[in-house]
Amino acid sequence: MNFGVTDKKQAELEARMAALGLREEDFDEKFIRSSGPGGQKVNKTSSCVVLRHVPSGLEVKMQKERSQPLNRYRARKRLCELMEELRFQSARGGSEPGVKSPAALKAAKIRKQKQRRRRRSRSG
Repeated sequence: MNFGVTDKKQAELEARMAALGLREEDFDEKFIRSSGPGGQKVNKTSSCVVLRHVPSGLEVKMQKERSQPLNRYRARKRLCELMEELRFQSARGGSEPGVKSPAALKAAKIRKQKQRRRRRSRSG
């Protein structure tokens, strides 16, 4: 399946899905018309992707891009993130103090970067 991304990104996504036990056969995929910015392009094409993982019941709606293949890629990537979050929570038995999920660590890193930039701009 080609999502219009580099071979490296495609291989990473496939490896991530395999590690989580996600298979293409387990997905129910629908395409609907996007809304919002994008002009005539989004009004004429069904580029919004609704991806549902049938065994878990998780559903993702993605319309960030104007192209359908990129939205399909992003939807699968987001579904992987959600599955990792669920697995992390179930493995830890809830929220254990001091232990953070990969998404929480990433958010903390971005928050620190913004604080650092803010301090630099004030002093300079």
